[in-house]
Amino acid sequence: MQTLTVDFIMSLDGFGAAEGWPGFWGMEGPEYLQWLDESPEKDHPALMGANTYRLMHGLAASGEPGTEVMDEMPKVVFSSSMDSVDWANTTLVTTDALEAVRRMKAESDLPLRTLGSVSLCRSLVAAGLVDRIRTVVFPVITGATGADPVFGGYPDVRLELVEHRLFDGRLQLLEYVPTVLDGPPLGADAAS
Repeated sequence: MQTLTVDFIMSLDGFGAAEGWPGFWGMEGPEYLQWLDESPEKDHPALMGANTYRLMHGLAASGEPGTEVMDEMPKVVFSSSMDSVDWANTTLVTTDALEAVRRMKAESDLPLRTLGSVSLCRSLVAAGLVDRIRTVVFPVITGATGADPVFGGYPDVRLELVEHRLFDGRLQLLEYVPTVLDGPPLGADAAS
């Protein structure tokens, strides 16, 4: 059984994008871009929804820094409204996403990860299909212009930190093992 990592970039206040801001909030640096370029995970299938597909395909087509590696990356798009995809190495899945991901985890030769796709990730976490949650936090607060709250609508989730790294003296990578909770922990068991 392969693992699935939910992968996000976000502002400090938890937004995945902000109106009027450039990609990566204009703060991508050489260490971070090198990590993206050299990551062995770039060969792992990246799961995304239709909105993220349209956004990322557009950014890659425009030459946005850091997106060039995505052309060769295997990508899986989940959409009930799209008829086709025209980005290299992309597969369109129009059936139930949760069932498809369960099957992919069982059959894939490589670990899986997501790319953006807030609602898809929320569904995957709630269904207990996610093995890791990884985010790179950018040092901006986009309270006035922020869009796509990354963790809005999630169930309660306890996180165990298993990896952290600082890029370019300002971008913080945090990776956690999630445990979906039925609600807030109560009493002495809350700390364990």
